[in-house]
Amino acid sequence: MDDRWFTDYTPSQRWPHYTRANAGEVLSTPASPLGQKFTWDNGIIHGAAHGSTRTGLYEADEYDPVIPETFGFFGGYLFINLSNIRMQGVRNPALTVEQLDQAFFGDHPDVPPYTPHRDDEKPHLLPKIETHLGFVMSTTEWPDLDADRADVDQLREERPNLTNLTDRELLDRARMTQPMLVHGFSQHYVASSSAGIAPGILIAIGEAIGDPTIPMRLMAGLGDVDSAAPSYELWDMSRVVRQSPVLTKAFDEGVEGLVGRLEASHSTEAAAFLAGWNMFIHEYGSRGPNEWEISADTWETDPNIALAALDRIRFQNDDASPRQRVAKLATEREELTGAVRAQLSEIGDEELAGMFEGALVGGNMMVFRERAKTTIVKAVHEGRMVFRELGRRHAAAGDLADSRDIFMLTDDELESFVADPASFSNILAERSNDYRKLFDLIPPFIIRDAKVPPLPEWEERATSTTESASSGDVLPGVPGSPGTITGRARIVMDPADPPDLQPGDIMVAPLTDPAWTPLFMAVDGVVVNVGGQISHAIIVSRELGLPCVVSVSNATDLIPDGTQIEVDGNTGQVTVL
Repeated sequence: MDDRWFTDYTPSQRWPHYTRANAGEVLSTPASPLGQKFTWDNGIIHGAAHGSTRTGLYEADEYDPVIPETFGFFGGYLFINLSNIRMQGVRNPALTVEQLDQAFFGDHPDVPPYTPHRDDEKPHLLPKIETHLGFVMSTTEWPDLDADRADVDQLREERPNLTNLTDRELLDRARMTQPMLVHGFSQHYVASSSAGIAPGILIAIGEAIGDPTIPMRLMAGLGDVDSAAPSYELWDMSRVVRQSPVLTKAFDEGVEGLVGRLEASHSTEAAAFLAGWNMFIHEYGSRGPNEWEISADTWETDPNIALAALDRIRFQNDDASPRQRVAKLATEREELTGAVRAQLSEIGDEELAGMFEGALVGGNMMVFRERAKTTIVKAVHEGRMVFRELGRRHAAAGDLADSRDIFMLTDDELESFVADPASFSNILAERSNDYRKLFDLIPPFIIRDAKVPPLPEWEERATSTTESASSGDVLPGVPGSPGTITGRARIVMDPADPPDLQPGDIMVAPLTDPAWTPLFMAVDGVVVNVGGQISHAIIVSRELGLPCVVSVSNATDLIPDGTQIEVDGNTGQVTVL
């Protein structure tokens, strides 16, 4: 294997530290060349740079105009530029680097300490930063995000029969999505970077009143979280399946071939279920376990992924309803809000009390973050469907060895490919073979000082060994969602192929992008290897009312499948029983 992948970045000297934290949830696998170049390099990354300047925390001339240093790709894997994002703690008077690191990493031991750079401090940005903070602390509605969602929904509604389009017309449609990616990620960056402000303030308030659990408890049950919506829809469908002997029998026969069996049925219950299922796929088909990667399967391209989750959810009793759970959390949040107000009144610190009220409103940024993300994922998906069709037809014509080889192209090769597809056959097949080797590598969690280890030095997944935890061991993590639960640990490495999850189980997963979260409803608790207090999956788990602990390093290796564990979502501790 070569020392680097051919699309890898040259690490930044100005912003020299990178991390897989949160990036591992966004892109769990290596990006395909087309996924990186079309979706990220010529879309999302420019949106990130633009969004960062809107917050007042950065200036446009701090970035490389071709590849702004907001992210990095090494070995094909996405990294967040840690040095760059730490400016939110350096330049934002409402947040410290330590609070930002806690939100991203928890207590992960490998995080390098912050070392000041001569260009870090920019006091002249303070007025714009303060204006943005005012926006964060006062905004309860963001109509522009609704308009963005309407635009991408219209693109989906107007999707033509792609098989009838010429290659040129397919490319034109795909390129319609790139401005959406730039604009959408600008919106997402503003919301996402701002989502850490409220928890950061609440951490300080929790320290002042002697209750470190309040940030997580006050951010639970916010409501109207877009990425939780499909989970609620699947819950409702699971109740229909549970109550129908016809549907139950069909599911009992297995997910594979399920839709075909229902289509062949003369049952009105089967017909009604399929009508609802088709509407669900139309609305949420862009979601999937690796939805930011344009080559990855989603619920539309492989409905069995969502059906597998539904198959597990149907075994839950009605009293496990996420609506009931989240209503309970919302009530507890309101009670805690009143209690904290009373304590702050007793302290008599008006400034702290004012910051508390602002933080409660600032929590809406987590809702906005999920809305912006959902919009981007839909735009990515419309590009995905175009390229899948392009790959299908050229594999059928013999120009590609495999239809998925289309994703081995780079953005600037697309027009040349359309002009002479056969000339790319060999190089794309070769890239595809090399690309698969990247999946065998474990990317470093941290890249320090712009020094990327050569790929042959990366740890291989097959050789990675970790000794299992023993009875009585306490594994530390970061509180994700409140509550305490004891149950059987079930290791889930692939949401498309979950084990026999049962009510009372606790899912232990390597990561949990929101597309994993329908499986949350099949269990009573969640433990995740990575994540921080503002990760997407944590926001969703709070909306589903499940105890959750994140950033439990190597949990999927340390906790044996089937072991009884206790998950304390209030303290972030996981105890092996």
